[in-house]
Amino acid sequence: MDKKNRCMNEHSYNHKRTHRRGPSSYHMHNPDVVFNELNIKKGDSFLDLGCGSGDYSIQAAGLVGDSGMVYALDIWGEVLEGLNERAGEDGITNIKTKVCNIKENINLDDNSIDICFISTVLHTIDLSIDGKRLFDEIDRVLKPRGRIVIIECKKGDYPVGPPMSCRISPEEFEEFFLPYGFVKISFVDLGYNYMISFKLKS
Repeated sequence: MDKKNRCMNEHSYNHKRTHRRGPSSYHMHNPDVVFNELNIKKGDSFLDLGCGSGDYSIQAAGLVGDSGMVYALDIWGEVLEGLNERAGEDGITNIKTKVCNIKENINLDDNSIDICFISTVLHTIDLSIDGKRLFDEIDRVLKPRGRIVIIECKKGDYPVGPPMSCRISPEEFEEFFLPYGFVKISFVDLGYNYMISFKLKS
């Protein structure tokens, strides 16, 4: 079994274990630190790509307000059903969920997203095979001043997270994004994880 299949199997196991709640990195670090860095504004369009349980989507919905929108996309339909139930119970009406395999098309309009947020998902993907299509799609849906914000697991011997062979370093992301015209604008240490942000070169 190759390393990406091992990573995908772990992701599937975590999904099955949490069922409708889905996997989430939300409680692995301080959400206030994450959202301070995200700097979400009223009226923003926020894409939670591979949203899992939707914890980030729920908090983002309050920040974008009634004039904004959160798009929560995940491959697991039952997880999205769980998120819709949570949103309904909390009276949240500005989250749109969509089933999406992020290795294929992102079913959103061109130039519609201010922030594309991807938390602990990319280590399950072989970027050498599926990365170009994915980031071409992200580039398509982002507004000209839009940002990509990624949370991933640090490389190292940590008690949580995917196998070492699946982890992606910040430097690897920087190298990967360079041909697409994106440059790093910030980096935040989150303990076991890190958060790195990119935008298009001006």
